[in-house]
Amino acid sequence: MRKTFQLHVEGKNRDRVLDAVKHEIRKYIKRERRRDLPEGADFWDFDCQFGRTKEVAESAHLSALTGLINEVAAEGGPQFYVEIIAKPGKRVPRPAGEPHEGDEGKDVGGDDDEA
Repeated sequence: MRKTFQLHVEGKNRDRVLDAVKHEIRKYIKRERRRDLPEGADFWDFDCQFGRTKEVAESAHLSALTGLINEVAAEGGPQFYVEIIAKPGKRVPRPAGEPHEGDEGKDVGGDDDEA
C-alpha cells in the first residue's frame, strides 16, 4: 500500500475520516497477513514509511503508525503519506544465556543465591 490520505474531505466530519483511514490501514495489514507464506518464512513482516508527503516520508515501525497518524491529525495536518510493504520474515532464535524481554534483573535459574 502506497497512499496519500486526505484528512480534509468536504462535507465529512474530520474525526470520521480519520477513523476510516485507520480502519483501511488495519484492513490492509490483516489481508496481507492472511496470504500464504512462502517456503522457509515464519511470518509476514512489514516495511513502513510515514510522512506528511511522499518526499519527506521516513522509515517507521508498524506499531508506531497509529501514533504518527494521531500526531498529524492533532496538529491539523491536511494529509499524510503511508507506505506499507509486506515481506516474508524468518524468526531468529535468541542466543543461549540471553535473558528474555522483561526478565532483566531477575534470577531466572541460578542456585547462586542459596546458601
